[in-house]
Amino acid sequence: MFQTSLSLNDVMFLLQGAGVTLLITFWAMLGGTILGIIFGVFRATTPWWATAPLAFVLDIFRSVPLLIQLVLVNAFQAIAGLNISAFVVSCIVLALYTSAYCSELVRGGIAAVPVTTRRAARSLGMTWWQDMTQIVYPIALRIMLPSWIGLTLGVMKDTALVSWLGIIELLRSSQIIVTRIQEPLFVLTVAGLIYFIISFPISRLGARLERKWREND
Repeated sequence: MFQTSLSLNDVMFLLQGAGVTLLITFWAMLGGTILGIIFGVFRATTPWWATAPLAFVLDIFRSVPLLIQLVLVNAFQAIAGLNISAFVVSCIVLALYTSAYCSELVRGGIAAVPVTTRRAARSLGMTWWQDMTQIVYPIALRIMLPSWIGLTLGVMKDTALVSWLGIIELLRSSQIIVTRIQEPLFVLTVAGLIYFIISFPISRLGARLERKWREND
């Protein structure tokens, strides 16, 4: 008969780690999405030569592994004497990392709107702002949503890397329990189940929104 040393307190410890994971994901996606929209709109509506410096910086965030970014930023802020907590550093780095990808989603979504559609809107007397808010953004949102959902789930899993800064999130809490009770398969299975329980509603929400938009077409 199967027996385990995993106690109720251990499960609560895992859930606390899951709470930290969700909190970091929330702030990272909030900041990253806001910055991504600003950067994406700027890049989509401005000549390439004017956005080249921004594109270069965003390429750095997309190219350098997230773990290196976390460690370097945390080290540099300590050297500079800023005394920012590891949690805040994690949220900032993940938000910038997310914005680099989200900006491409926004830029691609706007670029995917047919030029003829935009010309028709302007020929009807719409201003640039009306064209963007009433025509371009609604269409682009439908294009971007599936990728944004995937980005959200990816960032949630990437939060496991913040354990290198001493933050106890879901994966780190499971590792601590494994070290104590020496049941890696069972504990990691429980942790994986928690990840699934968190992720599943997000993916289903995205699918439901897509179905609603198709029904309203």
